[in-house]
Amino acid sequence: MEIKIETASVRLLDKLYEIEEQCFDQEAFTKRQIAYLLTDYNTIALAAKVNSDIAGFIIAQIEIENNTLYGHIITINVAPSYRRKGIASKMLKETEELLKQKGITECHLEVREDNSAALKLYQNNGYQKISRLEKYYGKKHGLYLKKTL
Repeated sequence: MEIKIETASVRLLDKLYEIEEQCFDQEAFTKRQIAYLLTDYNTIALAAKVNSDIAGFIIAQIEIENNTLYGHIITINVAPSYRRKGIASKMLKETEELLKQKGITECHLEVREDNSAALKLYQNNGYQKISRLEKYYGKKHGLYLKKTL
C-alpha cells in the first residue's frame, strides 16, 4: 500500500468533511470551519491518498504567543478503514517538516483525555503532556501536548 501525502485544498472539502464526521462526534468541525481552515493563509493542510482514495487529512496552523511562532495541530483524521497503517504518523511527520522549513521550532495540540489511540500516536511521535484541560471537549477533559521540532 502506497501512501501519498499532498496539499489539501477546498476542492476536497466534501470528502474531508465526510472523514471528519466519521472520526468525531460532537467535536467534529463543521464544513464551514474546515473550508475556512483550508483557505487560511497560516494553515498547512495535507491529505493522505491511498491509490486515488482520500484516506485522511491533517490541518495545522502557525500561531503566535509571546512573540514566538509555533505550530498548532488543529485536527488529524484517518478514515476508519485506513487506520493502523501508519497514515496519521506520516501526515504528522510531513506537517512537522513543513513547519520546520518555515522556521517553527515547537508544535502544540489538544487531545481528548480518553482518546487512547491518538495519545499513543502523539507520544510515539515525541509529544509530551503539558497540562490537563478541564471540560475542554464539552463534559470530557482534554490534554495539552507539546513537542520541540
